[in-house]
Amino acid sequence: MESSIFAADRRKRKRAYTIMLIIGGLVILSFIISMNTGHIRLSPLDVFKTLFGMGVDNQPLILFEFRLPRIVISILIGSGLAVSGAILQGISRNALADPGILGINAGAGLMVMLFVSFYPVTSNAPIFLLPIMALFGAGFAALLIFMLSYKKNEGISPTRLVLSGIGVAAGISAAMIVLTLRLDPEKYQFVATWMAGSIWGTNWKFVVALLPWIVILLPLVFYKARVLNVLNLGEQTSIGLGTPIKKEQIWLLAAAVGLAGSSVSVSGGIGFVGLIAPHLARRLVGPRHELMLPTSALLGSLLVIAGDTIGRTILQPSEIPVGIVVAVIGAPYFLYLLARSRA
Repeated sequence: MESSIFAADRRKRKRAYTIMLIIGGLVILSFIISMNTGHIRLSPLDVFKTLFGMGVDNQPLILFEFRLPRIVISILIGSGLAVSGAILQGISRNALADPGILGINAGAGLMVMLFVSFYPVTSNAPIFLLPIMALFGAGFAALLIFMLSYKKNEGISPTRLVLSGIGVAAGISAAMIVLTLRLDPEKYQFVATWMAGSIWGTNWKFVVALLPWIVILLPLVFYKARVLNVLNLGEQTSIGLGTPIKKEQIWLLAAAVGLAGSSVSVSGGIGFVGLIAPHLARRLVGPRHELMLPTSALLGSLLVIAGDTIGRTILQPSEIPVGIVVAVIGAPYFLYLLARSRA
């Protein structure tokens, strides 16, 4: 009996690793396609030559200074937002939790907007401060949401969590609209671009500013996967198993805020990635977070890089913000999940 259980577990893991390899292959394929597409088209042969220092005219400038930083940032923010959503769904046991829907992204965006409004990003120092400022904004929004949704002796109510998040997000969005009325045309254009979910940080300085947050926080969250498994069993069961539930919830919430805030600081208001990717990962590899978290990261990267590539090419020479492309996919899926939860 015991050996059959271990055999079934090995089969599930093998299947999950195969799925992750397939998704990773799709990410690499999207990476290659994205390098080849744009307002100025580069053929696969041109890209290959440019990567090995044989590019001509402005090909090295297009590839190394414009496309590659944007593609790398798409992968980083996709994985960051997806894992942030997976954490929030895990600690709240709410299938509709997402840093965009709960207002965490809006809190980060408000701080980014204030920072850029009073201190334009014209040097290295402000760029590296952006993720920190976004972290403060996201942390304040998360703290407010969880204070409103927490009830003594009951913990965090999934219903109150979503309702509080929607209310906080609406309030922050209203504050952002009021603040835009005081901006000059150039800064207003930046804010409008950010709110639409356009990847505006598109050079290597932004990659360097974002990379440490993703590289440090993702492995730490993966290490805490077993804790998320226990938290999914419910608060009383988690306490019975000896898990310091409040401490772990606070730590995981801080990680989710850090991932979402740092991603939003260079990506704008891209929603639904943290909702869709964990759900698809759960359907593909199951609810165990050891497998679900890395799968969510890969799916989030695939979703953002594919959305950005589509947005850059579908209406050339105009560009559709990736946030709109993702919303076209995410909004119907959110309504589907809402209808299913009611049923």
